[in-house]
Amino acid sequence: MNLLSRLTNDVYLMLRRPPRQQYAALCYRIKKKQGGVEILVLTSRDTGRWVIPKGWPMEGKQAHTVAAQEAYEEAGVKGKVEKEILGFYEYQKKLSNGMNVLCKVQVHALEVEELIKNFPEKNSRRLEWVSVEEAASRVNEPELKTLIRSFGKRISTVIPAKI
Repeated sequence: MNLLSRLTNDVYLMLRRPPRQQYAALCYRIKKKQGGVEILVLTSRDTGRWVIPKGWPMEGKQAHTVAAQEAYEEAGVKGKVEKEILGFYEYQKKLSNGMNVLCKVQVHALEVEELIKNFPEKNSRRLEWVSVEEAASRVNEPELKTLIRSFGKRISTVIPAKI
């Protein structure tokens, strides 16, 4: 690498902002009669694309608790959230001021036990329970697609024990 390209690369690395942190819940339920797993996907409020519930850190709350809170606020679901991290994905978020920022999203699995009829963002989003493969095909982020598919494989090995 020549001196100019190395200098350019160093300046870029110094000026690049680190990704902003968010926390998400991969909400799922086990179909008791048919077996198998369903994943909850919802539309974003701004673009209408398919996403999973996620949000910014909350003061005094652990990551998995934030993920569970976002699942309630955005999708009206409550359940058992895993403290263990399921995985990460990155995406570009457009802020209200028009600026794009890179976000790194830490994902926690949440087994849905309760559906709430009236929740804060009920009228802002569309919710659908879909198969693992359908959920993976609907979301845009490649890392999230992979995460959903690997979760589906992992959970399918423990379904008989849960039913």
